[in-house]
Amino acid sequence: MDTSTVKPGEQGEQVDRQSRILEAALALLSRHGISGVNMRAVAREAGVALGLVNYYFEDKSSLIRAALNRIDESDLRLVAPDPGSPPAEQLQKALRRVAGPEFLTTQYLSLRLHLWALAQAHEDFAVINAAAFDRYLDGLAALIGNAKPELSSDECRERAADIAVVQNGMWLTALLGIDQASIQRSIARTEQIAFAS
Repeated sequence: MDTSTVKPGEQGEQVDRQSRILEAALALLSRHGISGVNMRAVAREAGVALGLVNYYFEDKSSLIRAALNRIDESDLRLVAPDPGSPPAEQLQKALRRVAGPEFLTTQYLSLRLHLWALAQAHEDFAVINAAAFDRYLDGLAALIGNAKPELSSDECRERAADIAVVQNGMWLTALLGIDQASIQRSIARTEQIAFAS
């Protein structure tokens, strides 16, 4: 989409429409998987005209790529540094953030499962998913390195990878309805990994 001719007041409206379309695509993915996502269904879910979906997204693949990128942005916010807090507190907040109520919903966890399956089934989406996971690990490793400056970058990256395994397991078990105490134990385990001497 060419935004060079967009008037100043229209920019925000376009971002809002595009965001609604992406949120609709993610909602459909979470409920029905890739088979439930088509341009017409997304338009209906978003409450916009089909032509508008086609205006912003060339085809279903470009729409799914944009939705994957939206999740990537969300994941990066989980490990975004907070310059106003000490490094250890920043890391602890990031480790606890993944167990926020917005991530432990059936809809969100179902979306995660569908996205993981999608990455296994489609090479283009696998590349996007792998790059997003690397960026998440880089962000988490940076937080670990800031909180534990005595660790090498390789050690920080290894700890970040181990933490991601625990976090993904926590999300899977949350989908199964495991009690809150097990979620807290998972968070405590990620903190043990991150802060270990």
